[in-house]
Amino acid sequence: MLDGFDVQSIAFVAPVLIEDWDIAAGAFGPIFGAGLFGLMVGQLIFGPLSDRYGRRPVILFCTLWFGSLTLATAFASSWNVLLALRFFTGIGLGGAMPNIIALTSEFSPAKNRATLVTVMFAGFPLGAAIGGLISSQMIPALGWQSVFYLGGTVPLLLLILLFFLLPESAQQLARSGADPSRIRKLLMRVNPGNPPSEDVDFTIAEKQVEGFSLIALLRRGLATRTLLLWLLYFMSLLMVYFLMSWLPSILSQSGMPLDQAIIGAVALHIGGAIGGVLLGWLCDRHNPFIVLASGFLVAGGCIAMVGLTFGIPVILMALVFTAGFTIVGGLTATLPIATGIYSSSVRASGVGAALAVGRIGSIVGPVAGGYLISTQWPASAMFGVAALPAIVACLTILALMLVVARSRTTEPDSP
Repeated sequence: MLDGFDVQSIAFVAPVLIEDWDIAAGAFGPIFGAGLFGLMVGQLIFGPLSDRYGRRPVILFCTLWFGSLTLATAFASSWNVLLALRFFTGIGLGGAMPNIIALTSEFSPAKNRATLVTVMFAGFPLGAAIGGLISSQMIPALGWQSVFYLGGTVPLLLLILLFFLLPESAQQLARSGADPSRIRKLLMRVNPGNPPSEDVDFTIAEKQVEGFSLIALLRRGLATRTLLLWLLYFMSLLMVYFLMSWLPSILSQSGMPLDQAIIGAVALHIGGAIGGVLLGWLCDRHNPFIVLASGFLVAGGCIAMVGLTFGIPVILMALVFTAGFTIVGGLTATLPIATGIYSSSVRASGVGAALAVGRIGSIVGPVAGGYLISTQWPASAMFGVAALPAIVACLTILALMLVVARSRTTEPDSP
């Protein structure tokens, strides 16, 4: 939830800063992009580090990092300072995300993994939605800085709880050769009714991948699924962050009051939170690739229609909610697929690399949106173009389904 609030916070304050600092709306495109570029850098750096040194220390460090810099953002006084702070804050956020996903996946039973991972990651759009509701009241009353005071203080307080309560992954401990008594103690916390025998040795049953993790992702056997996963995340994040970054500003410039424009973004994220949980539940019970491909197809239609309904707020909000349900929720529900196609020795690297490549799309979306706004494209055309990546994402996930199915018939021990 804190990640979602922090990433979305800049979009909530953008309409106010555009007016207060007297800058063009399109100038915020690079600021949106800087934070997302930082996310990409953080995912590339900290994914491999956690595969080597553990999830827990990386999560703790990154929480301290992004909490401190979010708090510092409240003191930004110029476009350049804000740009730099968003970039460095993004690095910390990018380091935390794939490791939280990997840790949740490794503590989840296989039959419920999709549901549990998506419930966990539904906190991202839920945090953004709650942040929108809070920001719509805080900004007029306390100023835009209050959003970052809150967004920085809460993760620093949470860090204290994480330090005492956050465990390391049992798989990570076994792979690193930790004392068996430490692993046994952890497993007893997770499942006290079925403690492991004291004479049990803990090993990793899955196939281990040797060598530097990012290089291993492109070796024979993983290359095709890795490239398809990268394309899927590129297209998905392009659409998500175009909407997350520009929807409040576009609605505000179209004549909506600021608080109502922010509620438009809230509808997107509430749809994403609900969609992530429900789509994850469906993915546990049906073919996840078919479920998600269908969702991306519906998302494309909804995004295309958003630009045609500015004069009908009820329909617009319904379309935004449905787009959030299918594209934001669908993106969340792809995470169990991403974690499931890699072994634990490269899991955080695989998820981190996919999210990092996706961040290129998340940068392209807001920056391209800024360009289209500055060149005065009509909203209908902008949203029509933004819908095209949904079709590509739909086709990509169907191709990934075929690749994974083929590998399971030829490699019985593949993850």
